[in-house]
This record gives sequence, structure tokens and C-alpha cells, in this order.
Amino acid sequence: MALHQFTLNASWPGGRNEVGHIQAGNLNTQISIPPEMDGPGIGTNPDEMLLGAAATCYLITMAAMIERVNLPLEHIELSSLGDVDVTNGIFTYKRITHRPVVILKKEATAQHLQRLEDIVKQAESSCMISRAIKGNVELVLEEDISVAK
Repeated sequence: MALHQFTLNASWPGGRNEVGHIQAGNLNTQISIPPEMDGPGIGTNPDEMLLGAAATCYLITMAAMIERVNLPLEHIELSSLGDVDVTNGIFTYKRITHRPVVILKKEATAQHLQRLEDIVKQAESSCMISRAIKGNVELVLEEDISVAK
């Protein structure tokens, strides 16, 4: 068994609408409450970071799986949407929807496309961030996969 540890250092100067700072590996940024939640909107915030963690983990996992089976990849892009519900003043991250667009090269076969369909779905459940939030945040996949024309 291998154990990987990641560290984050944070500082916060005071009250709710202040601006803090985080540093973790290559991440070095200011943090504050987003304007959607009546904050100053400086730097990033937990909502963006959770969405970013889920999206990048899914994207990298999918790319690694595609590479592992040698699919003729042309292009991958991803847009993701995070839905936060506010009920009675309580903020709850409800859903993350990933919308990957994956295009295989012209020489791809129907078999390649079928394998890609499987990978696009499997990558979500293989991603460690998805597994970490499973049961708390609904994960939705709206894929668009094709062969280049």
C-alpha cells in the first residue's frame, strides 16, 4: 500500500468578508466568499475548488484510461457545472454535471468508439475525488463523443 499526502496551508485575517490565502503545492491563491453568496469574490472559493477538483480528476482519469487502451484520441475538452442549493440559509452542494467532448481521430473504428463510451462513464467512478464525494453530491455525466470527420 502506498500513502500519498497532500498539504495545504491557509491564513485568514478575520471576519466573514475578509480575503485569505491558501498555498498547496502549485496552488497559491487568495480566497474569499464568492459574490453569489454576498462575499467579496476575490481569488477562488471552496465551491470553485470542489468543482475544479472533481472536474480535473475526472478529466485526467479519463485521459489516462484512453491512453492505457491506445485509443486514437484527437481531442478532449470538458465543461462542468456545480449546483449549490440554498434552503433556509443552508448552502448544500447538490450536483456536479460533467460535459466532456471527446473526439477520436478519423481512423477510429466502431470498436474504438464503443470502448470510448465505456471509458467516459467508467472514469467518473474511477476518479478518487468522485469516490470521496459519492453519496453526498450527485454526479451527472452528459457526454458528447465522436470520431473526427
